[in-house]
Amino acid sequence: MIGNDNKPATFVAAAALALGLLFCAGASPSAAGPAASDVTAPQAISVSLVLDGTETTYPTRAHTVREFLEERNLAITEDDYLSVPADEALADGMRIEYRAAVPVELIIGKEHRTIRTSALTVEALLVAQEVALEPNDEVTPAVDAAPIANGIVRVVRIKTWTARMIRPIAPPVKQRYDATLARGTTETTDPGTPGRREVLLRLVSRNAGKAQRTVLSSRILRKPRPTIVAIGTGNFPSIVEFATNHLNDPVRLAGSPVRMEATAYVANCAGCTGITRLGLKAGHGIVAVDPNFIPLGTKLYVPGYGPALAGDVGGAIKGRRIDLGFNSLTDAINFGRREITVYVLR
Repeated sequence: MIGNDNKPATFVAAAALALGLLFCAGASPSAAGPAASDVTAPQAISVSLVLDGTETTYPTRAHTVREFLEERNLAITEDDYLSVPADEALADGMRIEYRAAVPVELIIGKEHRTIRTSALTVEALLVAQEVALEPNDEVTPAVDAAPIANGIVRVVRIKTWTARMIRPIAPPVKQRYDATLARGTTETTDPGTPGRREVLLRLVSRNAGKAQRTVLSSRILRKPRPTIVAIGTGNFPSIVEFATNHLNDPVRLAGSPVRMEATAYVANCAGCTGITRLGLKAGHGIVAVDPNFIPLGTKLYVPGYGPALAGDVGGAIKGRRIDLGFNSLTDAINFGRREITVYVLR
C-alpha cells in the first residue's frame, strides 16, 4: 500500500486523520449537552416551628414562611398569630411561632361581640379589642387566663358610689284614757313631730342596672315627739251604782263564764300611782285585765269578790289573767293566787 514515492501512504494517512476528526466532532456535542442544561436544586434547610406550645424542627426546601406552613397543612388567616411575616424568605435555623385564632364570644356590659383571637391571655385579647378596663370592672375568666375556643369572655361594668340621705322618723302613737271624754270617742291632743335620721349608703350598679344599696351608717339627728291620742272613758257607772244595780242578780245578767287565773293587788303597791289606766282610783272593784282579751271598761262579776270593772292593765296580765284590786294588803295576801270564774255582764 505504500509506494516508493510514499504518495499512497500519505493519502491513506490523511484520509484516516480526516475521518477521526469527523468522528470526534460528531461525538463531542452529545457528551457536553447534559452538563450545560442541568439546573442546581436548592439544598434542604432546618426550620423550627412552635405550634400549640410544642417546638419541632423540620427539614424543608420551601422558599418562604407561607410555603413552609402550607407544607405543614397550616392555612394562615388574618387573625392568626405569626412571629415572622408570611412572605419572608426562609433561612436555615429560622424559628417560627404560629397560633391559630379561635372563636370567642366577648360580652362587655350589655354589648355582645363574636370574634376570633389568637391572644395568649384574656388581657391581651381585651387590649387587641381596644377594651379599656376600669378599676371596679369584673372580668371572667381572669385576665391572666387563656381564652378558650367557643368560650365566653365577660366584662361586667361595676360602678360604686356613696350617698347621704335624710329620712323622716314617724312619731309613735301613745294612747291615754280620758274620763272627761265620752266613752268610745278619741281625740288627738298632741299631733307630735316626726324625727330625722341621717343614713349613709353605699350603692353598687352592675352594667348600668338598678343599684344595690348597703347601709354604711345611720344616726338620729332629731328624735320624734309622740302623737298623743286620748280615748274617752266617761259615763262609766260608779262602783257603788254598779253594785247596787247588779249585786243581787249577777247570774241573770251574766254572759258565758270565763275561767281565769287571778291574783290580787293594792293601790299603794311599790311603783303604783293609785290611779288606773282609765283614770279611776284603784281599789276593790277595779281589776286589771289584758285589753286584747277583755276590753277596758267591761263590766264583770266575780263570785266571792263581787261586781268589778275592767279599769287597769298590767305588764304580767296577759290572756286569761286577771288582777283583782283590794283595799287592804291583808285582804290581797289572803286572796293569793287562784283560778276563778269571771262573768262578763251584758
